Amino acid sequence: MERLPQRAAQLLRANAHTIATHRLTIGLDGFVDEIISVVDKRESAEKFTRVPTLTAFGARVSAAAGRSANAELVIERVKLGGNGPIMANALAAFGAKVTYIGNLGYPNLHPVFSEFAKHATVYSIAEPGLTDALEFDDGKIMMGKHASLGDVNWANLVERIGHRTLADCFANASLVGLQNWTMLPHMSDIWEHVLTEICPNMPAQPRHTFFFDLADPEKRKPGDIRHALDLIGRFQKYYDVYLGLNEKESFEIGAVLGCQGEYDGESAVKRVAKFIHDKIRISGVVVHPRAYAVAASADGVVKATGPFTEKPLISTGAGDHFNAGFCLGKLIGADNEISLQIGVGASGYYVRTARSPNAMELADFLHSL
Repeated sequence: MERLPQRAAQLLRANAHTIATHRLTIGLDGFVDEIISVVDKRESAEKFTRVPTLTAFGARVSAAAGRSANAELVIERVKLGGNGPIMANALAAFGAKVTYIGNLGYPNLHPVFSEFAKHATVYSIAEPGLTDALEFDDGKIMMGKHASLGDVNWANLVERIGHRTLADCFANASLVGLQNWTMLPHMSDIWEHVLTEICPNMPAQPRHTFFFDLADPEKRKPGDIRHALDLIGRFQKYYDVYLGLNEKESFEIGAVLGCQGEYDGESAVKRVAKFIHDKIRISGVVVHPRAYAVAASADGVVKATGPFTEKPLISTGAGDHFNAGFCLGKLIGADNEISLQIGVGASGYYVRTARSPNAMELADFLHSL
């Protein structure tokens, strides 16, 4: 029997021609990301070594307590950012017809999104947020400036896009993905409006997919998190709903919902994924640690191993590429196991090349694993 990556590659190749038939609606955030290295030792005006790990950087910061310190930051690249835009950009690269709604600049689109707008239909209602992404070999620190995110609200969506257009974006999409609940203070209210004003009026149709990514909810209150999860569960009446989490997020959500036991290792990830799924009763809960991913559904828990690399060329956006790959699997009719494999493949390709693959490049990469 063929190994999972090869089966995923075969299914993707066989169905690549169908990807362009799907309309997708993704939102609702938008950021300009500056990808930054922290200087360890500067050798000349042009050459330096970087602080390699979060551990080393943390030790340097801790050592400055009660004193002071200087950290030199070098901008390596400036790119479009936000969970939604990165995921949408990847899905467009796969070949899907993407509509994006969010804060990418208003009244004029920010230049960093101009290339993206050539490949997607974009409705922008507010100015983007700004992120300084300090990247290390073992992780990253995302330092955000979020003042404009308060403008992503239902009143502005209706005023600047129109209720009829919004309804069409939801009703006619094979996949809807609303990302970054944590940073968008009015996201729960927006979900409430979609549930009450749009979903009940959608025409009869095959059940489509709705993918949610809360995006690091640690700073939100447990009551707010539980309310968001309740809203996500209510969408199951109208869609096949999936919730995507990284390892840290899964343990935080599990704790809020009352999951008991140790939070460490693969067995804990599988246990908490199943616990969350059973609590909120949606189609699936997907958890993606750095080296593998699992999905919990009514059929049980499955796993796919990722093409992990210790030296990523870029890490900001890896999780969003996983989400895009998993959703691509759902678009082509894959089960959870193969969808996970496509997800970890998309993420693995991205962190090695710093760009989103097209469908055939992703299939070739999966076949090579």
